[in-house]
Formats: sequence, structure tokens, C-alpha cells
Amino acid sequence: MTVRVRFAPSPTGMFHVGGARSALQNWIFARQQGGVFVLRVEDTDAARNKPEWTEGILSALEWIGIARDTYEGPYFQSAYAGEHRAAAQRLHDAGRAYYCDCTREAVQARTGSQYQGYDGFCRDRGLPPGEGRALRFRTPDEGATVVVDLIRGEPTFENKLIEDFVIARGDGSPVFLLANVVDDMTMGITHVIRAEEHLPNTPKQQLLWDALGVKPPIWAHVPVVVNEKRQKLSKRRDKVALEAYRDEGYLAAAMRNYLMLLGWAPSGDREIVPWSVIEEEFRLTEVNPSPAFFDEKKLRAFNGEYIRALPVDEFVAACQPWLTGTGTIAPPPWLPEEFDADAFAAVAPLAQTRIAVLSEIVPNVDFLFLAEPSIDEAAWAKAMKEGAADLLDAAVAGYTALESWDAESLKSTLEAVGAERGLKLGKAQAPVRVAVTGRTVGLPLFESLEVLGRERTLTRLRAARLRLV
Repeated sequence: MTVRVRFAPSPTGMFHVGGARSALQNWIFARQQGGVFVLRVEDTDAARNKPEWTEGILSALEWIGIARDTYEGPYFQSAYAGEHRAAAQRLHDAGRAYYCDCTREAVQARTGSQYQGYDGFCRDRGLPPGEGRALRFRTPDEGATVVVDLIRGEPTFENKLIEDFVIARGDGSPVFLLANVVDDMTMGITHVIRAEEHLPNTPKQQLLWDALGVKPPIWAHVPVVVNEKRQKLSKRRDKVALEAYRDEGYLAAAMRNYLMLLGWAPSGDREIVPWSVIEEEFRLTEVNPSPAFFDEKKLRAFNGEYIRALPVDEFVAACQPWLTGTGTIAPPPWLPEEFDADAFAAVAPLAQTRIAVLSEIVPNVDFLFLAEPSIDEAAWAKAMKEGAADLLDAAVAGYTALESWDAESLKSTLEAVGAERGLKLGKAQAPVRVAVTGRTVGLPLFESLEVLGRERTLTRLRAARLRLV
């Protein structure tokens, strides 16, 4: 048997990090088994589908390493509407489904409860198809449906507790439960690896597989992804869009490493591991069924580690979208002609050790490429206190007299200026840093001044001094 797995997203919004986790787990499992990864776009919700969302799915998968030429598809669920209707008809012809004209209000009136499920009123009425008549699956009255799950064991569902569920709407269009099953049958899916939230649907879908005379797939329901309050990640409440993390400057390697840790861990006391180790060690049966906490702070720390591990030339290349404003990245605050690639290359090793996401490169280096520094007023107020004007005058005098414009000379000069005023270097350099860079924190000051150059440094120091008048 050739293993065939599928990832079946809907093109109705940004790509969810939980979906990305499921895609990677399917992808690795297929590769380990010498199988096939199938991409199926479930596009039957015409009111919410947009072509750009489909393209977003493809590009997001590619970003995390699932290239477009390495899987089957994308197939589109809407193309299989004929198969869905044919399956519904087969179930009706075999007596496994019946038409029902009950409204929700009528069911509530009979049962006396808005929470009780459908009561089977139309089971034996023999209604023909007609406008407003949904097709319901006739669930068995006895026995139980056992779901063999690679992660959760064998969850068992009593059939008498499963209501006769709708498989086609009043207009004849099949609902998700049936369409999903028919698509998996048509595409020869052998293993369904998906989020835990789908587990309640699984006994219903397994009953449909059996009723259609096809052996059900092997199931694996991976843990739900939750936020710090242990609530399921929500698009409305939480930061869940993979594209948002990409555009903020998270590295694909860091993201997919972290996603694979949501419910699983590699051997040994380690979490940051090469992708080759994950591909070799991941076992679906070792996935923990408990909810997986998506810790954005931990992901950020992961990303910082990955950034620091890059060769400098790769770091420089990775920063380019934020330095130039390309694709979905907003342009930087300087004009294109103001950017100096050599100056950036000179400070890149300093910046690389200080940022956790690539977008942070902009505020760290903008002082090099702006005609004037972007002053943080809170930083200015903190640094430019009594004595700052005198210190700036002395710094200008000392730096003007320097024969060699290098970081060590710049440092020793300011140390002397500060010592004359009873200040340690940390206190002495604060007004200089804000005058030159606009901020109280940033790259190492003296290396920054060396790259900025004598003329621009002195101009900014003098401008800050005038502002203090």
C-alpha cells in the first residue's frame, strides 16, 4: 500500500499556524513512508473564497519548505461536486439516508429542548426529494463506532448517541462531512492526519466510509494549539497568521522547527535541531495528545538563535527585504539612494547578535541612512539632562582633534571626557548616543560612529547641542 496523506485547507483567510503544523506533520509522515502528500483546497464556500487566499496557501507552504513541485495538486473540492452528489444518491438508494423536512423550531417543539439533537422524526416517512428537504444519514441504533487513532488509541462512540446527521442540504448540495469523505475516497487517502477539533466528526465520517463500502483510513488527531490562557488559537483574538510572522522577520527554518515541537519533541534535552534530525526522528505515534501551547515568546527566542547562527553573508541577504521594501514588506524610512550597502555590511555582525526578528534591523541601523536621526523624545528627555550640553561640547572638541577615526580612539576620547566630569563611560555616552542615533539603545556606539564617519557624527553632535540652547 502506498501511503497517501492530504492537507485540506480552505481559502477563506490567512494561513493559520495550526494548519502549518498539520501540513508539516503530514509532509514528514509521507516522506518517511515513501508516500504521497496531496494538497486539496476545500473551496466550496463560494461566499468566502478568494483566489488570493489560495495563492497564499501555496506560498505559505513553500515558505515552510513544502515546495510546489513536490506534492500532488492542488486539487479543488468544487471540481468533485458530481462525485459528492452521486455518493449522496447511492446512500439514499441503499436506504442509508432519507429526506427530512423538519425545521429546527419543529424539532425543539417536539423535544422541548434547544440542546437536544435531531429526534429521527422523518426516518420512516418515506419523503421524496424536494425543495427544503435535507438528506440525513441513518445512523445505526445499536453498537458502537471505534475510531482507531494513532495518537489517541481507540476512542469509542455509541451509535445511539450519534444523531441522524445531514449529508446534503435542501438544495441538494452535500455538506462538508460527506464531501470530505468522498474526496478522500476519490484521492485514495490512506491516513488522515488532522487537528483534534475534527475528532467529534470522525465517527460520523467513518460510518459514511463503511456505508459507501470503502475501508476507512487510519486516523491521527494531533493536539489542538492553544494560547497562554489555554484557549484554542483564534483568528479574531490571537496572532495566528503564518504570513504575519514571515513578514515580521521570522526565519522559515526557525518557524518550522518550532511548529514541529507543538505536541512532539526530538530525542535528548534539546529543541533547536536541524530539519534533517526532525525528519529522521519524528514519529506520529509519539505525538502527545494534550493541547499544545503556542508560546510566541519562545518562538521569538528560537528565531533569535537561528538568526545568530546564520553566516554573516546569509544574514545580510536575509535582511534585504526590510532594507529595501520588497514584496509584502513595507519600505524603510530612508530613500533608496540613501542606503549604503557597504555601511550596512560593516555593522551587520553587530546587529546580528542583537535582533530576534529581521524587521528589528530597521530601527537598529536607520541612523546610518537617514539625513537626520529619528529622535525618540523619551530617550532625549532621559539623556539630555543637566550637564549634557557641556559634555557634548567636549565630545565635539575631542572628536574634532582625533587623528584616527576608529572605534577604540572614539571610546578612549569619550572616556576621558566623562572622567573629567566624574562620569563613567555608560553615563557619558548616553547623550552622544541619542544625539547620533536618536535612541538610548542600539548597536555598540563607537563602532557605529566609526561607520557613520567623522563629518556626519560631528554634525549631529553640534545639532543636538544647539537644540539644548
